[in-house]
Amino acid sequence: MQPLQLFDLAFRQNEWLAQRQSVISQNVANANTPGYKAKDVESFEEAMRKSVPMAVTNPDHFSPSGDGTVQARDNDPYQAEVLVSGNDVSLEQEFLKSNDVMRSYSTNTQILKTFANMLQTVTKG
Repeated sequence: MQPLQLFDLAFRQNEWLAQRQSVISQNVANANTPGYKAKDVESFEEAMRKSVPMAVTNPDHFSPSGDGTVQARDNDPYQAEVLVSGNDVSLEQEFLKSNDVMRSYSTNTQILKTFANMLQTVTKG
């Protein structure tokens, strides 16, 4: 079993955040498109659960399933009001999601900076 490296995890999260931001921007761009249904990607935790191989130490344990790809999926129809045109994009929700992505990028960057500083301190002696 390979150890889960911090930099690899940060890279994967940044890839996921980029995909999520792309889906959010598509939703905003299609806010006035008749019949457009807002989409979102699965959570980062769910994507990681699918992509990180788990070691089965006991045959009675559950085994992971899925191919580990992140797919865009339709939003819950109860989250946004569906307009007469059939469009269910809520700009407020999309901007909140975008803010969440920005906050996650910032947190990820701060963790990596702190870890890099710790490594520099250790290696300097």
